[in-house]
Amino acid sequence: MPEDWTDRHVARWRDHWLDIAFDDQVEAAFVRIGRIDRYLRHAKQHAVAEVGLTDFEYDTLHVLMIRDTPGSASPTELAAELAVSGAGMTGRLDGLEKAGWIRRIPSVDDRRRVIVEVTKAGIEIWRRAMDIRGEAENDLADALTERELATLNRLLKKVTVRTEERGAGS
Repeated sequence: MPEDWTDRHVARWRDHWLDIAFDDQVEAAFVRIGRIDRYLRHAKQHAVAEVGLTDFEYDTLHVLMIRDTPGSASPTELAAELAVSGAGMTGRLDGLEKAGWIRRIPSVDDRRRVIVEVTKAGIEIWRRAMDIRGEAENDLADALTERELATLNRLLKKVTVRTEERGAGS
C-alpha cells in the first residue's frame, strides 16, 4: 500500500519529538480518523452548498428527519438536540419556515405547544443534500471490500462504545 500523509506525520513525530511518548499505531489510527472526518465535513459543506442550504438549515432539517418521529418535533426538543438556545432555535425555524421547508402547527395534545413539521419541499432539499453526502461516503467505502467494511464497522463500534462509556457519546 502506498505511503499516505499520516505515515509521514508519524515519522515526523518519531524523529522530532523524542521526549514525548506515543504509540505509532495509536497516533496513525486517530490521525486517519481525523482526516476522514475532515473529508466528510468538506463533503457535507459541498452538499449543502450544492442544494442551496446553509449549515444550520441542513443540520436542523437533518435532526428533524432522523428522529424516532421523522419530520416532527417541538422547538424545545430541536434546540436541545442541536445545542442551541431557544432564541437561536426560533431564528432558525423562522428562516426555514420562510423558505417553505418547515411549518409550525399547534400540538394536538396541548394547543399551547407548537410542533415543527418538515414540508414536502424540506424533505426534498434534505434528500438532495443527503444524496450528495451519500455519494462521498460510498466513494470512501468503495476502497474496502464488504468484509473489510464489516471489520471496520466492528472495530469502530468498539471505540465508539468506549467514548459513550466515558460520557462523550453525543
